[in-house]
Amino acid sequence: MKAAPVLRALAGRGARQTLVHTGQHYDANMSDVFFTELGMAAPDVNLEVGSGSHAAQTAEVMMRIERELIERKPDLVLVYGDVNSTMAAALVCSKLSIRVGHVEAGLRSFDRTMPEEINRLVTDQLADVLFTPSEDGDANLRREGVAGEKIHRVGNVMIDTLVRLLPAAEKMNGMPDRYALVTLHRPSNVDSGERLRRIFRALQQIGKEVEVVFPVHPRTRQRLLENGMGDGGGLRLLGPLPYIEFLALQKQATVVITDSGGVQEETTFLQVPCLTLRTTTERPVTVSMGSNVLVGEDLERLKTEAARVLSGQGKRGGIPALWDGRAAERVAAVVMKG
Repeated sequence: MKAAPVLRALAGRGARQTLVHTGQHYDANMSDVFFTELGMAAPDVNLEVGSGSHAAQTAEVMMRIERELIERKPDLVLVYGDVNSTMAAALVCSKLSIRVGHVEAGLRSFDRTMPEEINRLVTDQLADVLFTPSEDGDANLRREGVAGEKIHRVGNVMIDTLVRLLPAAEKMNGMPDRYALVTLHRPSNVDSGERLRRIFRALQQIGKEVEVVFPVHPRTRQRLLENGMGDGGGLRLLGPLPYIEFLALQKQATVVITDSGGVQEETTFLQVPCLTLRTTTERPVTVSMGSNVLVGEDLERLKTEAARVLSGQGKRGGIPALWDGRAAERVAAVVMKG
């Protein structure tokens, strides 16, 4: 979702590009279908890394991408977001003296228990060009000693994809009239059986007031099965969804309950009330300006905030500057300057 608009913008400027899919996300509904929906050609390279511990996955990406980089000798490697693949590719590039551009740089949760925070910190120290989505990203990078000439605030490339595909999403039918949409996948919420059971019970309580639609991440599905939890109590559990279908659900939702960074951003753009089951967020602009409310680990607060939204008092917020569907064009303009 982040790479597609940048690939398109660079192609429009005549750039020669190679797309490397690390295979870190390998579920068909969470990977293959995205290429079709986003109008992307198949990857030129698929490293087929698959799952594993953080160390094993990072090491596999590093070993497999090194061969491609040595063979292809790129002028610049663009890495996206904050997954293990992002940091692994940046680290290999820095060892090979290949320039790195980080798209979605500067985001910080200030919580180093999150693996993604480590990935963000390391990648931004190694990157040669840093593309930030919002003003707080610039400030974080300057505070960490990143030279100002490396920092380029371009806006949010994920919103480019949302804007492009929203018309298709708005044509989809079959959604309930009123519902809460749920996504959960972070270890802090799903790896502890007791924590997951408490969240599930809270969702069932909310389900007494409004239907709860829950597309379940494969990781979360496994944890639910291990703990004997399934449909019922106002909850409708679905499999992972293609992007356009999920976007349609977000657009029409009465409230979204999530622990996803990307969903916090998308609901802010859509101005749909969002309740985030985390104590911190690397996207504070979604709270200070957007429709996001951090409820932390307090499930009583989750239920209270959900009731507030259902009574028509939900937070709508505004849309941050440069979240306008043209961020990728700004990235491409910087890249092609060299």
